[in-house]
Amino acid sequence: MKLQFEELKVWQRAVKYTRSIHELTKNFPKEEKFILTSQIKRAADSIALNIAEGALGQTRPEFSRFLSYSIRSAAEVS
Repeated sequence: MKLQFEELKVWQRAVKYTRSIHELTKNFPKEEKFILTSQIKRAADSIALNIAEGALGQTRPEFSRFLSYSIRSAAEVS
């Protein structure tokens, strides 16, 4: 059974983006493994996670708030 947010194209793209980021960070220098790599991966993860959390039974203004968190996380990764 799919959850409602899984139907959202923005969530699907966020999940693909996260996978790409995780692959990309495998090539980062070893000395960045626990600092920069960790931060970028967590920010990428939070994009889809915030979309999902906002979509689950939230009001429209609440969902908008979570979408804005996703946008900020995407900016952090960029």
